Amino acid sequence: MKPRRFWVLVTFWVLCAGGKAALADSFTFTTINVPGASGSGAVGINNNGQIVGGFLAGGGAQGFLDSGGTFTTINVPGAGGTQLDSINSSGQIVGDFGDASGTHGFLDNGGTFTTINGPGATITNANGINDAGKIVGGFEDSSGGHGLLDIGGVITTIDIPGATFTVADGINNSSQIVGEFGDASGVHGFLDNGGTFTTIDVPGAGILDAGAFGINNDGQIAGTYFDASGVEHGFLDNGGTFSTIDVPGASRTIAGGINDSGQIVGFYFDASGGEHGFLATVPEPGTLALLGSGLIGLAVALRRRSATGRRK
Repeated sequence: MKPRRFWVLVTFWVLCAGGKAALADSFTFTTINVPGASGSGAVGINNNGQIVGGFLAGGGAQGFLDSGGTFTTINVPGAGGTQLDSINSSGQIVGDFGDASGTHGFLDNGGTFTTINGPGATITNANGINDAGKIVGGFEDSSGGHGLLDIGGVITTIDIPGATFTVADGINNSSQIVGEFGDASGVHGFLDNGGTFTTIDVPGAGILDAGAFGINNDGQIAGTYFDASGVEHGFLDNGGTFSTIDVPGASRTIAGGINDSGQIVGFYFDASGGEHGFLATVPEPGTLALLGSGLIGLAVALRRRSATGRRK
C-alpha cells in the first residue's frame, strides 16, 4: 500500500466500473481555504455539512474542522503532522498522523484520541468512518498493502483476490466499502458489498493511480481518476452513470468525501500550483440522466492522490 493523503500520503485513486459517462457542467463550487494556510485540502464531509481535511502552515501539516465556515485546528498531541480524513454525523473523526515511529491512523472521539495500527503494520491510514463508528483504512506490512475494517478496535483485513495491494477508503451506514486496488493491468476502484467485490473503472480512464474515496447512504460514489493523458479529475458515480468533476480553471481536481445531500469535497491545484479545498454540489439525478444520454462518446473524449490523498 502506498500511503494516501495530502501530507504524508501518495494516493491510489478509485474508479467505477461498467457505466455511462456524463458531462459535469452543473456542479456548483465553493473554495475552502484555511485562513493563513499555504495550502488547504478538504477530504471528508458529514450529513451536517461539517468538513474535515488538512492544511499547511508554519512548515507543518495540520488537520482542520470546518463547521459552517468556522475553522478549528485539530492535531494529534505530540504528532509531527496530522491529517483528518472523515467525519460521521456524531462528529467522530478519523485520520492519520506521523511521529518518530512512523505513520498511524487515529480516531478522535470528542477530543479523545485513539491510535489505530494494522497488525504488524509499518504504515496505517484511517480513511473513513460511518455513523456506527465502523472505520476503514489501509496498512502496510512485510507482505504488502492491505485494506482494514476496524469495528470497536477489532481489525479485519480486506484483500481483493489477486490484487497486489488493497486500500479501503470509505464506508456508509450499510457497511458498503469503497477503495482501490492494484493488479497487472493498473489501478482500479472497488465496491465491497458484504464481501462481494465489484471493480470500478471510469470509462476512458488511464491506468495510472485512480480511486473511489467516498460513498454515501444512497450508494453514490465520489473519487478521482487520471485520464489517458495523465490529467487528474474528480468523478461522481451515480448508479453507474459517471460525471467528471473539474473545478473551473484548475490544473488538477481530486474529489474525496460525499454526504447524503450529494455534497462532495476535495481539493484542487490552480494554474500557479496553489492547493485549495472545494465543496461541490452534485447535479440532481434527473440532470445526470439528461447529461448521460447521447453524450457518452464526447464525455469520454473530454475527460478525468496525492491523498491518498488522495494527496500531496
